[in-house]
Amino acid sequence: MGLHLLFLGGTGTVTGSKYLLEINGKRFLIDCGLFQGWKLLRLRNWSPFPIDPASLDAVILTHAHLDHSGYLPLLVREGFTGQVYCTSGTRDLCGILLPDSGHLLEEEASYANARHSSKHDPALPLYTEFDAVRCLPQLRACPFDSEIELGQGITLRFRPAGHIVGAAMVDIGIGDRHILFSGDLGRPADLVMKPPAHVTRADWLLVESTYGNRLHEPADPRDRLGQIIRRTVTHSGVVLIPTFAVGRAQSLLYLIHQLKSSGEIPAVPIYLNSPMAVDATEIFVRHQGEHRLSPEQCEVMCRAAKIIQSAEESIWLNEQKGPMIILAASGMATGGRILHHLKAFAPDPRNAIVFTGFQAGGTRGAAIVAGADSIRIYGDDVPIRARVESLENFSAHADANEILAWLHGFRTAPEQTFVVHGEPDAADALRKRIATELHWNVCVPDYLQHVELPL
Repeated sequence: MGLHLLFLGGTGTVTGSKYLLEINGKRFLIDCGLFQGWKLLRLRNWSPFPIDPASLDAVILTHAHLDHSGYLPLLVREGFTGQVYCTSGTRDLCGILLPDSGHLLEEEASYANARHSSKHDPALPLYTEFDAVRCLPQLRACPFDSEIELGQGITLRFRPAGHIVGAAMVDIGIGDRHILFSGDLGRPADLVMKPPAHVTRADWLLVESTYGNRLHEPADPRDRLGQIIRRTVTHSGVVLIPTFAVGRAQSLLYLIHQLKSSGEIPAVPIYLNSPMAVDATEIFVRHQGEHRLSPEQCEVMCRAAKIIQSAEESIWLNEQKGPMIILAASGMATGGRILHHLKAFAPDPRNAIVFTGFQAGGTRGAAIVAGADSIRIYGDDVPIRARVESLENFSAHADANEILAWLHGFRTAPEQTFVVHGEPDAADALRKRIATELHWNVCVPDYLQHVELPL
């Protein structure tokens, strides 16, 4: 008798997180994320799921970001009928993120067909908005730090992870034995979110490694962002910020409001081109206890930008001249309205493109940050002449030192630690630090690797 772990994603990449946990004949899928970035990874989304979705007893989500939840509409369409356990914040955010993802996939397929820019005829969406809406009733919201019975003596507990609203570590108990999935760990001194909960023990641990080989800059991101904005608007340029609609958009709006109200940047127009980010901000306000902002600060954040709702307004925005600031999804420029803004504004050297988080390998964001002269968008090669800035200390992920500091809180070493959800160099760097500094039994698992953990 034992636990069986099958790594279905989140290995060798920061995307596609999926971990199959089998206990006494019951099957649980921890996270259900989309692969993003390199084409080799994205093709996995289209391949048959490695196990029968109907055989799963439940899905358990750490949080709502698509690299952890975005495959759920497909899983349900292919036969999964069980419950999806998550926190209330995650349920609320999935309610906007997943339908929006389906809508964008349909929109991109339609655009590709109209432009004949796809190798497939016709181009099809991975899933539709209808698929996404259909999976939502299966989400069951659970409070933090409460024990949920999963049957046969198996329990579930969500522990706060920081990172974004609703983000949790997943603690699965079998008697007095525990396996902990860290999900994405937030930062101890994040501008907006509260720090991850302290954890003192787990028999087995899966820990993320997005920034496993890097440290965030100690400089205040507010100062650097202010400098970029001032320099750009002086030349009547556009500050274009690809941003994640959940988490990053809210932090940036709050920071830009601070810069504007203190006179550190001029009173230029600010646009938030993501209706989904508006809904996410309202959810942010509802889950007051998970972050540091007061109701008054939340209200100010909500009023910081003019909201661009329709596609027609988005097209109008591309025809405007600077100075102005535009925030638009997605954060790694993998899709959404940011692509149209890049086509409009990236060729102009007066403008600035500001990335505020991790850029996964194979994404347009990673290519731009690495210095690409041009990127391909909807069949066109778009020159990158705008100034490119990367502010990684805006990231909502703990860096290498912060992860190690969190791990130091364990009173006893886990029997086995698995380093997941990181690019190969980041995961291996964190593995080495855990082995040398903590002297733990640690490894980096491979895609589709199966591990048995004796109870």
